[in-house]
Amino acid sequence: MTTFRIRDAARLLSVSDDTVRRWIDSGQLEAQTDASGRRVVAGTDLAAHLTRARGGHEDPLERGSSARNRFVGIVTEVISDRVMSQVEIQCGPHRVVSLMSTEAVSDLGLEVGSLATAIVKATTVIVETPLSTEGVTK
Repeated sequence: MTTFRIRDAARLLSVSDDTVRRWIDSGQLEAQTDASGRRVVAGTDLAAHLTRARGGHEDPLERGSSARNRFVGIVTEVISDRVMSQVEIQCGPHRVVSLMSTEAVSDLGLEVGSLATAIVKATTVIVETPLSTEGVTK
């Protein structure tokens, strides 16, 4: 079973170490003690916590869609020329960059500070794992 040290779990959850400790102390997140006597969080418990906490901002799109990979965020940069534009959206801790026509940027009214949803529909999703397992045990 994969386990994460408190600091690594905090980084993955985008919160402080103290917040993770408070969640453990209040029973919101389960922890065990590893062979070195440190508190660790099982990967399965971390995944369950992330699933419960899922949601965040409500998607401003008020219609149905088959796309499930939706990231709500704020436009942080728009770089345009006559034909194409690069739009950067900060979706929580994630930076999403989209290339689209400048006409689409204009039609959507995209500018720095706009609320937007990045919808990803791809036939290929690449999954990586860390080369270094420091802080992660299996």
